Amino acid sequence: MFALVLCLAAVNAFHPDFPLEGKFNEWVSEFRIMFDSDQHYSAVYKNWELNHKYIEFVNNDNRTYTLGHNQFSGMSDDEYRAFLNKDLMDRDVELASFDGSKVDKIKEKLDEAKCLYGCAKNHKNVKNIETVKCVVDCLDMDMDSFDSAASSIDWVEKGAVTGVKNQGQCGSCWSFSTTGALEGAYFNKYGKLVSFSEQELVDCDNFKNGGRDHGCNGGLMDNAFKWIKGNGGLCTESAYPYVSGTTRTASDCKTGCALVENSRISSFVDVPKSSDEEMMSALQITPIAVAIQADQKDFQLYKSGVFTADCGTKLDHGVLLVGYGSKDGSDYYRIKNSWGTTWGDDGYIYFGRGDKFNNGDGQCGVLLQGSYPVL
Repeated sequence: MFALVLCLAAVNAFHPDFPLEGKFNEWVSEFRIMFDSDQHYSAVYKNWELNHKYIEFVNNDNRTYTLGHNQFSGMSDDEYRAFLNKDLMDRDVELASFDGSKVDKIKEKLDEAKCLYGCAKNHKNVKNIETVKCVVDCLDMDMDSFDSAASSIDWVEKGAVTGVKNQGQCGSCWSFSTTGALEGAYFNKYGKLVSFSEQELVDCDNFKNGGRDHGCNGGLMDNAFKWIKGNGGLCTESAYPYVSGTTRTASDCKTGCALVENSRISSFVDVPKSSDEEMMSALQITPIAVAIQADQKDFQLYKSGVFTADCGTKLDHGVLLVGYGSKDGSDYYRIKNSWGTTWGDDGYIYFGRGDKFNNGDGQCGVLLQGSYPVL
């Protein structure tokens, strides 16, 4: 596998058997690819050329999405899958058991709170009979009136999502999905957008420190939520910066940074699986940490549009669900990835939405493992 580095001069040797070498070297220069031998250069070129031809084929096939070159264009299928294999653990049976009433109860309390706020706003005198009637109606209201989901929601536009981050050469997608969900929940409760530390999770959420995740060798968002609860919160990105994308490994857990005030998780909610309605309802509350299958070439090289390629439900990558809507006649979920802005649509991907994907389990299994923290 090739390496991504911060500074590199492109290889300028001419190979007569490489007809696309000029375009290849432009890619090498843009992504600063390093080679340790001419054989390595040739192997990466051949991978890149195959991917280039596949990109042209798909983009001429009138699909709902397009492909393009990115930092993964020089990888073979096996190399790309090896990159993903360390990203995500299987969800434990203990964490998979879920009482679906949790979501209903949270939605009910949220709706009651909105109704009671309206009472307080419109009826200043708490002893007024109209105020009493209003409160009674709120506590006994027909919850079906709140069940229909909004036609669209985008937490990026609402300011609840930090900029796209990059996990680099470390199987730490689970930590980025976790912090993204925590950032959204914190914004919704306190009105402040705080970038939380993935490195703290990578270094500290492990068996040695009372956690259950494995640093650069994979993890699970629900495990991380439990660790944050036990830890009393999480530090900021600036106080505990991310380095494992370069070092490719976890470091010793550092305890010197100050936890963000009120960042302790009180609990977390697992969204009932295989239901667009449940996921869309949960998305009206907050961004959702989800797992997907991301080992397809079309995902590897995704550039824009609504992603409707065939994919399964073998979950291997953690991401953040930030919204849903419709465009150009296609219903979608908007997803924030952790591969930097050079991948996808400035770091995001739009998944097709609807029952037709994987028999109701969602495009690439997006409806199978959603969860979010409660502060």
